[in-house]
Amino acid sequence: MRRLFTPLFLALLSIAQPALAKVSLGKPAPDATLNLVNGQKVTLSSLRGQVVVLNFWATWCVPCRKELPMLDAYYRVQRAYGLRVFAITTEDSVPLSALTNVFKAMAIDPVKRVRGPYEAANAVPTNIIIDRAGVVRYFKAGAFDLDDLNTLLVPLLREPIPATVATAGTRGNR
Repeated sequence: MRRLFTPLFLALLSIAQPALAKVSLGKPAPDATLNLVNGQKVTLSSLRGQVVVLNFWATWCVPCRKELPMLDAYYRVQRAYGLRVFAITTEDSVPLSALTNVFKAMAIDPVKRVRGPYEAANAVPTNIIIDRAGVVRYFKAGAFDLDDLNTLLVPLLREPIPATVATAGTRGNR
């Protein structure tokens, strides 16, 4: 009886638990909730129609400390064209309360926690770019420079909002 029960139990368990969506280049971005430092919650699905950058960084990371101010300045210029950037501080960084002045100076939304299958790719900085249709177009560890941002983001910002997104009225928060 035990031999019959174990495989049956494992089969039922695998059916009962939904498979977690993975973040894959060229595939639709799995939905996630970004809990912002200011208390707001933003879902990635609500941002369809915008180009989204998820930037994972740490305070101890020298490339991150160079990239974040440049990314913030870039965002200040390009947000009018549908760009959203979120700075996600990794857990091995200093406490968020110690970063209050940094966050006040940034236009980028700082994220306290991500609920969903998003994490840094074994290194910081890690950047994920999601296009207007909600497809992952870039997922890589390493800091951006200005040329990278222009090469990767300008073509996506020039793309029209997909008709399915425009008719659904999900233009995002902000």
